[in-house]
Amino acid sequence: MRRRDLLKNLSLLPVAGAAGAFISTDAAAAPVPAVKRDLFKELGVRTFINAAGTYTFMTGSLMREEVVEAIRSATHDFCLLDELQDKVGAKIATMVHAESAVITSGCFSALTLGLAGVLTGMDQTKVEQLPHLAGTGMKSEVIIQKGHSIGYSHALTNTGCTIVTVETISDVEKAISDKTALLWFLNVQSDKGLINHEQWVALGKKYKIPTMIDIAADVPPVENLWKFNDMGFDLVCVSGGKAMRGPQSTGILMGKKELIAAARLSMPPRGTTIGRGMKVNKEEVLGMYVALEHFVNADHEKEWKEWEGRVATIQTAIKNIPGLTTEVKVPTLGNVTPTLHVTWDKTKLKLTTKDLQEKLRNGSPSIEIVNGGDEHISITTWVMLPGQERIVAKRLSEELAAATA
Repeated sequence: MRRRDLLKNLSLLPVAGAAGAFISTDAAAAPVPAVKRDLFKELGVRTFINAAGTYTFMTGSLMREEVVEAIRSATHDFCLLDELQDKVGAKIATMVHAESAVITSGCFSALTLGLAGVLTGMDQTKVEQLPHLAGTGMKSEVIIQKGHSIGYSHALTNTGCTIVTVETISDVEKAISDKTALLWFLNVQSDKGLINHEQWVALGKKYKIPTMIDIAADVPPVENLWKFNDMGFDLVCVSGGKAMRGPQSTGILMGKKELIAAARLSMPPRGTTIGRGMKVNKEEVLGMYVALEHFVNADHEKEWKEWEGRVATIQTAIKNIPGLTTEVKVPTLGNVTPTLHVTWDKTKLKLTTKDLQEKLRNGSPSIEIVNGGDEHISITTWVMLPGQERIVAKRLSEELAAATA
């Protein structure tokens, strides 16, 4: 029976009967509250307060509510993935001062896809030949500085290319040949190389070779999102699931329009490509877009003061423990946030770094910190929820004080 007919029939009943009918109908129609499941608890998975930072093995960071809502709302409709990437990419490009951009499945994926675009251009035959470069006419070498070779370059060799390491500008010029496809720069290791950003870009322009920079975990500061595009790098790759608090499995590839277009030929929804497994769904695309939008427009000065305040709370709670030294530092590269370094005299505190880690990890609530070496830990607060710094301060002071007994 339709609601209109039901109301019509109820109007013919005596008043008392009508009231009773309404009560009965409303009671029957009232939704049963869904039981909220704690899946971590069901599965026996340990959760913890993150005092360490945005590490992938610790699942990165926590998505903002706006990002979660964007993901949830996107589940109700279909769309064409390419059209969504086109529209979102155009918005992102404006925010980061790039000609074009695309959401990828992490920064590592952005590296692979960006180089794939450099190698193939818009030639579909070449796209399908990757990673088999022999006899295709495609270039096959990527030049990087020796100090930048720490493993992430594996994303580049996924295309079939080999790595050529150099140290000086002279080395670069000697290494360049008709096989050179790309000059790759790792920002977090920029202090480990002899060639700086501007010099690297200048070499690329001089020899007409594309340059790419990996800035995976290098925001904040927010300005890094456009700094390297403005500097002249042809491709810039960044993680989405760290400071920007987008989906952990996302990243952004941004840069020259023709290179982004070529890179997209190797990524889903297209098949028969090396990037087919690097799928990004519509929910992740929109979630990352909202995360970036929020990050770019955030009050970063206010956030910084909040982080400093949290660090100060922890430092104040432990700094007077005998044999203990505390110092707040800000890294110049990667995870550039206030970081509390704690060291102690092992003759006064009978505690190893590993012991302290285990005690905090196995406590309730569980807490994760960074092992900085012998009698040294470091703590960050920027991925904590408000109030968690007080819990960390209490637990840390308890364990350190107990070690002095």
